[in-house]
Formats: sequence, structure tokens, C-alpha cells
Amino acid sequence: MTEPIKLTLLSESRLDPRLRNGLLTYNPHIELFAGAAGPKTLQIWRSNSQIVTKSSQRGERDNVEALCWKADGQFLAVAWSDGVVRLMGLETNKAVHQMPICETGKSRITCVGWGRNNAGRRPASASISSSLSLEDVLPKGLFPSGKNPVVDLPRELTFLEVETALPKLSPLPASGGSGDDSFVFTTRASLEFLFQPFAPHDSDKVDVMIVGTDDGRVHVSIYDSFIIGTFNYALPQSSGRNTLLQLCHHASHPDLSTHILVFKPSKDNKTSTVYLIPMDLTFIHSSPENLSLLASKTTTLQKLLRYVKQVQMHMIHEWQSTRELPTKFLNSINETLRESGNYGEMTIGQALYHSVVTGHTFPDVREWLVDQLAERGHKRWDKAVVSGLQALRSLVHENFLPALERIGIILSRLLGIARFHESKAETGFTGAQITRIMDIVSCLMLVGNKILLLVMEELELFQSFSIWLRHEIDKLASSSGTDELTEKEATMEHGKILAYIQQYMPASPLRHHLSNVAAENTEKGRQQAEGGSSLLELLSKQIKKQDSGQPDESIFSQVEFLCGYMDDKADAIFEGIAEAEKRSVRFGQPTTIKLDSNISMIDVTMSVISNSDTPQAMTYTALTTEKKDRTVYIFRTAMSVHNGISGSVITSVSCMDLGDGTVLNLKFLCNNSLLVLWAPKGQSPRIISIPHKSDELGYQPYSPGDVVTPHVLSNDQVTSVFTNMEVPCEPSFTPAFMEVKAASSERGSIPPRVCLLGSDLQTYKVFALPESEFGEAAKN
Repeated sequence: MTEPIKLTLLSESRLDPRLRNGLLTYNPHIELFAGAAGPKTLQIWRSNSQIVTKSSQRGERDNVEALCWKADGQFLAVAWSDGVVRLMGLETNKAVHQMPICETGKSRITCVGWGRNNAGRRPASASISSSLSLEDVLPKGLFPSGKNPVVDLPRELTFLEVETALPKLSPLPASGGSGDDSFVFTTRASLEFLFQPFAPHDSDKVDVMIVGTDDGRVHVSIYDSFIIGTFNYALPQSSGRNTLLQLCHHASHPDLSTHILVFKPSKDNKTSTVYLIPMDLTFIHSSPENLSLLASKTTTLQKLLRYVKQVQMHMIHEWQSTRELPTKFLNSINETLRESGNYGEMTIGQALYHSVVTGHTFPDVREWLVDQLAERGHKRWDKAVVSGLQALRSLVHENFLPALERIGIILSRLLGIARFHESKAETGFTGAQITRIMDIVSCLMLVGNKILLLVMEELELFQSFSIWLRHEIDKLASSSGTDELTEKEATMEHGKILAYIQQYMPASPLRHHLSNVAAENTEKGRQQAEGGSSLLELLSKQIKKQDSGQPDESIFSQVEFLCGYMDDKADAIFEGIAEAEKRSVRFGQPTTIKLDSNISMIDVTMSVISNSDTPQAMTYTALTTEKKDRTVYIFRTAMSVHNGISGSVITSVSCMDLGDGTVLNLKFLCNNSLLVLWAPKGQSPRIISIPHKSDELGYQPYSPGDVVTPHVLSNDQVTSVFTNMEVPCEPSFTPAFMEVKAASSERGSIPPRVCLLGSDLQTYKVFALPESEFGEAAKN
């Protein structure tokens, strides 16, 4: 019997409340872990048990269904029972992306998986050039620092980030927004996290998120939030089965664009049969650079559109706040004048104009100014208008126009892609579609600058009016005029006061740009915009009419209409791109694994053999069953992958009885080891490392339903044949769930880890695995 390796305890936590269904996952690169704390709350902890984030949804019955960290640890995908997957960013406790997957009550999310694929040039297809390299041509010593010169200039130009030269976007106010994104853009940290510049060295990496539901649907998205589409998978008719399936596991390998989906019969909590389905994402294999550039630009465009939508809401909110309180004051005195019957159809605007010109104030107006409005009311009026207009000016200048500039740059890049490819079938959109959105952006830029001019003018005129109004209140409230009031009156700018009373007080010109638009008017405006004329021309004509005081019912100058119209046109492009990529997704030959009792635990991993022009994908599936809790099944599925398309499948199996102990859990680590959490009778738990790739495990051909004869091992054989590690823990701690993580050096050195959650669903222990064995495996 080989002496076991004693694992080192890295951290221990006591989680409160108990975790729901054992939902807990450790970040691959940072000492953070996330779990379903109770039925309705998501919590993220540091390794010292300090709570970083606590989040719950508004719905009374919304539960956390699944959790999964992205490969780089930057996002946590959280599947909720309302059918939405929300991506939590490291720099914010709010969901930065929301992806509706299914309708509440009709189906539920069963699995969330994340994989990273390498989509760069592949060695097998790379040709060997006989020409001289750039280093051979350039003089020696040209780069004294020792840095290599850039040898792929077209590639560098492709991923040149012009946006980094622009000023950073400013955070939005915490109040005034609406919807799911109302707090996403309110901090500098969250903005910098969301709008990180695209790194060229990441251009060969494609992050793929797979979400499955219990009605057989599979949702695919890439680059955090770019949705490819939803696929309804059913077993082929040739299998003779018409079973509704649900996704329960997912596996991928960086060098393969083929992913493995593990399905089981839907609605059954227990099953003895699972199906391994290859899903070929051939668009990753066929268009690496185009995909990286296209996806990075479109995802950034999506985030900018969301940002502009929130800015628009803030702008309308601020403008409405400048009108709300003054309108109440003016309506009150207008009603008084109307009820008195002494002034005919005269309004407060006409009465104040009369006061400015003649110096005479009507009795009812005097009473309103002195008794109702008074000093306190004037201060509230002044603060509401000045602060609202200043906030509106800042929103347009610091948020609205800079975001539109960034959108314009991205659209110019997309226009170049569309013109380069010419065919819509390749990219999913045309140059004409991009040009149409650029026309809308030009309109928004024009309207934004127009709003700036109007705000500045209204602010200047109102300040003159406000000074006069306060002077009038003080003069009327005083029993006798003073020299100070007389001197102050001499400094009044009466022209500006009268201009404000005439042009801005009854109805501000900003109403032409910041009013809410009715649905019927929106539809009418879109029909006119689709009539063939340039939207910019239609807008210019409308603004000329507005400036000249002519009536015009068009809504082309309304920010709400233009932003909604831009969103619709952009959505059409996003859908076209997704549809083009969706056509490149196919499902391969299914593999059926059928055992003689219900499966209790399962894990799956992929590896690749690249010793020929056609790489071979190897899928390893480890299982245990309820009746045989000491038996481990390892199924090896081999299939060829040519040009991103999977071929025929050959399945073999190895089976082992591990002494007199109980298998508590099993997980693959680094494609090289299967770690089995094993509890021998009367001893503390062990972790057994099984080299699942080794042919010495005695793999035998397998067909569905075959009786598998196990290799029976004694406890001594288990601990001597395989690397065995002792888990030091008190007798009261019984591990119930296990997760393994590879070593990481992304943010400091973190050793390979095994994370154990106790049967009480509250005790959480993290142990370091031996670097000598599992650290090297991670590097390989």
C-alpha cells in the first residue's frame, strides 16, 4: 500500500445560508467562489468567507438554476428560473448582459457551459513560405531593445483599435435610467470593464457559451453576449427513439470547433441512458479573423446601443424635470386668472410680459408672486430648471455625442467588412444596411448638437428671467422701493427676459427633440423614413420648419424615435450575422451510453490527437451508478474531425471496482487525469488520480446495452496503482460535491485546487493539489 499524499488546506469557509442544490463554483483564476445562497439569492465570496456580492431578482419565485464561470474568470453566467441567463462582471454587482433563453413556466434552464476555442491559423493548413522574413530584410540592430518587429502588418491593421484614442465614456447618474441596464453604466469601473479594448492577441480565441433547456433546445452565443441562435435537437429517426431530451453536460477543447453535448431524457430526474452529441461550430474553423473582428465590433456596438438607450432616457428625464415644477406653478396662476373672469383669455405669460414692458403688475399676479410663489417657490423653480438644464448639457456633451462617435467608427469598420465580402451570405449583412444606420447616427449627431445649442440658449435666457422674477417678488413684497432694487432693475437684460417669456416659458423648443413619442406616430415615422428619401434630408427639412415657427407633425427630430429606429436597424444586422453563422452549425452522429441502473454522477472532457492532417477528437465520459457506488465507468469516444466537421464515432469502455470504498464524486482535470473522490471504509476520504488516457486501463469496444465487466481492484491495488491523496478533515465532515480547478498564473500564482462542499451544504474546503503532478499537466 502506497503512503498517500496529504493535501494542503488552502481555505475553509462556513457558508450561510445553506446552498441550494449544492450550486457552487470556484473562479478559475481568482480566489472567488459563487453559489446559490438559499433559494433566491446569488452570493459571491472571497476565499476568507467575505461576501463580495449578493444579488437576487425581483420575482418572488426566481431561483438560481445553474452557474458557470467563463474560462478567463471575467464573467459568471447565472441561469435564473425566469428563463434568463445573466452575466455578472467582476467589477460590478449588477448583471452586465442579460440573455432571455426560455419563457417562465413553459421550460427551464438545465445546463450552462462555457468553452474557449482557438480559431487562429492552424498548422495543418499553413503553407511554408520560401520568401525571406522581415527580420532577414531589415538591418541588424534596428531593434536594439530586442523586441521582435511586427511581421504581419495586414493582421495588425485589421485589429487596429481606433476607439482607444477617443476620450473614455463618462458614467451615467444613478437615477433617471430604466430597465435592466439602469445601473450597469453608472460607475467608472463597470464602464472600463464593459468597454475594454480588444486585444489582438485574443483574436484567435472564441468564447462559446452553451445553454440547454428541458425541452431539448440548445442556445449558442459567442464573445460574451453575441447570440448565434437556438437549436431544437432531437435524436435522428434512424435511432428509433422519439424521446424529448435535455442538456445536462457540455465539454470542449481549445483546438476543436466541435463541442460535445450530453443529453438525457427530459423530465426524468433519474436515468440510466445518456446521449453524446457532437455539435460542429464550423464557422469558428472556417473564418477565424473575420469572426474575431466581426464579433468584437458587433458586441461593442451592442453595448454602445444599450448605453445610448440609457443616455436617451436620462436626457428625457432631465428635461421633463425642468418642466414639471414650473408647469405646476404656471397652471396654478393660469387657473386663477381664468376663474377671476377679469382678464379674458390672458395667460400668465402675457401678464408677465406686460409687467416687464410697463412695470405694472395685475393684482392676482401680484398675490401669486408674493403669497404663493414667494422666495421659497422661486428658489425651487430656479434650482429645478438650472440643475436640470446643466445635467442635460452634461449628458449630451459627455455621454450622448461621444457614444455616437464611437458607434460611427464601428459602423465604418463594419461597412468595410461588408464591401470586402460583397455577398450577404458570408457576413449576414450588406453595406446598404450599414449606410442606413450611419444615416441615423448622423441625424442623432445633428439633433444632439441642436439640443446643446438650445440648452445653452435656454439656460442663458432663464437666468436673466430668474433674476428679474426674484427682483419682482422682492419689489412687490416691499412696502416701499429701495435704492438697491432700483439699481438692480437698471441692470436687467429685458430683451432676454421677454425672449424667455415668449419662446421658452410656455413651451420650450426642446420639446421637438425630447418628448415621448406615441406608438402610432413611431410607426408612421418609420413608414415615411422607409419611403426612399434620406433620413438626414427629412430631418433637415423638419428642423428648418421648427426654426421658422412653421407647424410640423413629423417626429424625425425626436431622440426617442431616432434611437428606437437605430436599435431596430441594428437588430436586423445582428440577426443577419447570427443567421449566417447559424447555418454553419450542425449536429453529428449520436453516441448512446446505456447502463443497467440509474446514473448518479457524470463528468465529460475532450482531448485531441493531431498527428495527421485530420485531427481526432477523443471524448472521455466518466460515470457512476446508484446500485454500484464503488464502480467507475470510463467511456472513450473517438471521432475524426475534418474541416470542423465530425465524422464516424467509435466507442470503447473501461470499468473499475475500487475496493470496498464508496465513490463520492469524480471530475476530470486538465484532460490528463480523472480525479475520483473515494471514501474507503473506516478511513478518511482519498482523491484517486486515474490516467484515463492510458491504454493500460483495458478499454474494450462498446455498443449500447452491452454488459460491462469491471476490473476488480482491492484497496491496496487502488492506492498503489493510482496516485492517491488523503483529504485531511475532521470525521464530521462528509464531502458531498467536488469541483477541480487547474493551476493559474493570470492574477498571481494559484495552485491546482480541489474544492469540496460538505453534506451540510455549508462547510466549504479548498485544498491544493501537488504542483509536481497537476501543475505540469495544466501547462501541457
